Amino acid sequence: MPFSYYSLPFCKPTEGVKDSAENLGELLMGDRIENSPYRFKMYTNETEIFLCQSDKLSADDYLLLKKRIDEMYQVNLILENLPAMRYSMKDGFMLRWTGYPVGVKVDDAYYVFNHLKFKVLVHKYEETNVGNVMGTGDAAGVIPGGSKRGSDVPGYMVVGFEVVPCSFMHEGNLVKKLKMYDRYPSPVKCEATTVSMPIKEGVPIVFTYEVTFEESDIKWPSRWDAYLKMEGSKVHWFSILNSLMVITFLAGIVLVIFLRTVRRDLTRYEELDKESQAQMNEELSGWKLVVGDVFRAPTNPALLCIMVGDGVQILGMGLVTILFAALGFMSPASRGTLITGMLFFYMILGIAAGYVAVRLWRTISYGDHKGWASVAWKAACFFPGIAFLILTTLNFLLWGSHSTGAIPFSLFVILLLLWFCISVPLTLIGGYFGAKTPHIEYPVRTNQIPREIPAQKYPSWLLVLGAGTLPFGTLFIELFFIMSSIWMGRVYYVFGFLLIVMVLLVVVCAEVSLVLTYMHLCVEDWKWWWKSFFASGSVAIYIFLYSVNYLIFDLKSLSGPVSATLYLGYSLFMVLAIMLATGTIGFLSSFWFVHYLFSSVKLD
Repeated sequence: MPFSYYSLPFCKPTEGVKDSAENLGELLMGDRIENSPYRFKMYTNETEIFLCQSDKLSADDYLLLKKRIDEMYQVNLILENLPAMRYSMKDGFMLRWTGYPVGVKVDDAYYVFNHLKFKVLVHKYEETNVGNVMGTGDAAGVIPGGSKRGSDVPGYMVVGFEVVPCSFMHEGNLVKKLKMYDRYPSPVKCEATTVSMPIKEGVPIVFTYEVTFEESDIKWPSRWDAYLKMEGSKVHWFSILNSLMVITFLAGIVLVIFLRTVRRDLTRYEELDKESQAQMNEELSGWKLVVGDVFRAPTNPALLCIMVGDGVQILGMGLVTILFAALGFMSPASRGTLITGMLFFYMILGIAAGYVAVRLWRTISYGDHKGWASVAWKAACFFPGIAFLILTTLNFLLWGSHSTGAIPFSLFVILLLLWFCISVPLTLIGGYFGAKTPHIEYPVRTNQIPREIPAQKYPSWLLVLGAGTLPFGTLFIELFFIMSSIWMGRVYYVFGFLLIVMVLLVVVCAEVSLVLTYMHLCVEDWKWWWKSFFASGSVAIYIFLYSVNYLIFDLKSLSGPVSATLYLGYSLFMVLAIMLATGTIGFLSSFWFVHYLFSSVKLD
């Protein structure tokens, strides 16, 4: 749950706190960027700079600081669009973090980090007078070294930003007459391993900082490399190899079904003369027996059509967004573009949702035009409506906690306008095209009286639930990295791996659902529609259980029922989207398989 930096008793800028303009994605992620009192002069090293002395800590401020330190809150700083990096050693490994902790608890005493040691890496621009030449784009990051126009002093570009937080005990008497940016009278020793400024009620906190500039060989285009170093790439490759093994295993089963069972049965069936066929019809077993019921409309057909339509929309959004991100169009350097891009693609793909939902509806109702507008309208409102309900409930919790993660009312209005003015009309247009396109003809006739399904040895829903384990096996390793980036504030940038995993997931979901549908037909169970959807969609259950496991074992610092409710609420929203997307893959692959299978059968 993010909070404003100035909600704590920290120094404020002399010109007052100002918000920077944020895009839609940043606002939805809860990023609120404000100006800070820290002042840097390009390529000018400064030490022992006095920033301010806070008021005496009130009881409320003291308790709030203690609470934030207990909850391990991080302060996130940005210079020239680069987040502040912090390095720490653990078990001989160098760990990289963005931001720095508010404070630390040692032996029941709370210490605040009140002295910051900044290191700014700069790259000297080869051409002189560059600040006057570059007027657009990244010119903000290029500051001419000399103030005179046309001087020969080179410009510098900020290519790195590091911070070391320290807890230092200042002497109160020395700062009484100091103003902001004056030099602190005595040396400040900044040692990251020791703490010496405990917080106490009624005692003010003195804040100081120092800045050093260092020339670096890092070029401007490579300045994000430090943040995007691919940690655990071997683990990602292991995840992909693991997924490929699952796919190969399933593909083998599918191949056996197609080549051996189906082809053999069809060949035998076609070679017989009519008398033998009639005799064989009496002895038929398995999937051929349900030929008159396999295309019987499922229960709640409209709901199935709506869920498949929404699933196509979510799946398309996911694939297009990840593809663009993998190609480098949605870099973390452009904060908020990923969320903005997802919203944009989701709205545009409303056309696909309406088209698929209505065409499937007309296929199930044998080409009947009636009710297509109702199906398209429900497809436009089903998933966004549930998402809106979940996010509004969570937003009330954030508002009540005074978090910056709360979506402002004006943004709520904008989202509603985007939904009803762009997404809904596009879905209705897609529905119109779906109504005009010829429906899919069934290859066989459906009997008037439904066939009785024989008693099964075990309930079919057990198979359906168990089927979700295979798609989950292909993505659970990648899921850990995604969860860490969302909840631990780490930068996720291995979209190439994510794209591969996504494609593998699509293949596994299709194969799992196809195999399960064939198994059901073989035991004369013709109610395959919903089962094929939930066979691959049940992966969502395992992802939700994984989310609960992640909450208990990895987010130990998460405190309070509000935070846990927010986490579970967002997880539920994510899992619902995954269920619709994966279920749609399973259903469409099974529909194609059943249509292909029965269109190959000769019937008199």
